[in-house]
Amino acid sequence: MDAAFTEEQHEIRRTLRELLQKRCGPDEVKAAARTPAGYDAALWRQLAQQLGLPGLALPTAYGGVGCGPTELALACEETGRALLPSPLLPTALLVAPLVLALGTERQRTELLPALAAGELTAALAVPGGRLATALALTGRNDGTWAGGGRAGGIQARRSAAGHATANGAAGGGGPEGVWRLYGEATQVLGGHSAELLLVAARTGGYARGRTLLFVVRGDAPGLVRTRQTVMDETRPLARVQLREVRGTLLGEEASEQVARALARVGAGAAAALAAEAVGAADAALVRTVEYVRAREQFGRPIGSFQAVQHRLADLYVQVQAARSAAYYAAWAADAPAADADPCAPGLALAQALETLRAVAGEAIQLHGGIGFTWEHDAHLTFKRAACDELLLGPVHRLRAHAAEVAGLFRTDGRTAVPA
Repeated sequence: MDAAFTEEQHEIRRTLRELLQKRCGPDEVKAAARTPAGYDAALWRQLAQQLGLPGLALPTAYGGVGCGPTELALACEETGRALLPSPLLPTALLVAPLVLALGTERQRTELLPALAAGELTAALAVPGGRLATALALTGRNDGTWAGGGRAGGIQARRSAAGHATANGAAGGGGPEGVWRLYGEATQVLGGHSAELLLVAARTGGYARGRTLLFVVRGDAPGLVRTRQTVMDETRPLARVQLREVRGTLLGEEASEQVARALARVGAGAAAALAAEAVGAADAALVRTVEYVRAREQFGRPIGSFQAVQHRLADLYVQVQAARSAAYYAAWAADAPAADADPCAPGLALAQALETLRAVAGEAIQLHGGIGFTWEHDAHLTFKRAACDELLLGPVHRLRAHAAEVAGLFRTDGRTAVPA
């Protein structure tokens, strides 16, 4: 493979970096995160209209730019560098590719152009905080993670025939009809303000249950959404309650297709999030190097002390290694199924999250007394590192699942032993 980036890819990186440097400083990030929407709506429209960011990896036939996971990873590296609060992750990395992979042609035509243009924001609601499992990153996604039996999770049952076309505007109508959804999902990324929800729900009870995806409009009757209090305000999470809410089935009633599509989307999302974590770590490292060059102690800059230099050198090596892994994971996510490396995205995400956590911790330490204060900008990176691992980790589970997929371990019924 050719690892060199094209001029178009370099231009995506340069253009996005220049814009975010002007519009997305630490103070702007904090102000945007504390708005009701959780992001700067004007900046989001500018990113959509001028750069086509939400539709970067969508086909041109549906209003997208026609690029792939590599370009999206490069863009996420820049948004991570600025710690940009935006609906990019739930909209462009989770919901849009699922609609593209599973939706009917009518659903694609109705939803994807609006998602690509930034006119419609979306969120993926997975019950029980099991987003990483649903995306096949920390475990197999062929179980009952969406809830089983008559209680727990999110359940769906088909509406009466008389209502089969009552909600056609929700993204489909047609032969799939309308379903009723009830249950609750917590830790839904961007779920408090999303105008469209893609809800994972269990159908058919416990014995013959299947997990399917349903399209729900944000203004649907019976839908209750509450923004949760979180450590990282740039990643707003919500509790979504569904009380006999009408939804439309996404695509066909084939749970095997849903599991495969979620795993494929999980690979792309992991690669992009790994690149985003690398961008955040790199920016924090650059700020720390600038600080130790200027801060003096004992009559000389603290960056001149060998112990400090060694710590920064170790961090630099970690960031570069994580960047290489993230780029490879983006290539693997875009490779044909026969050439794809199923372990690469999860391992790259684990390495990037671990690197971000290490850089964030060292940045606070090397900033000394001011870095210790909660209000310092270094804590924006620290919060992102902690909360991203809670959202799609932890790191040891990402690596354990990758080892299982690679066949490094076999089970003897109760324990795992080397193969």
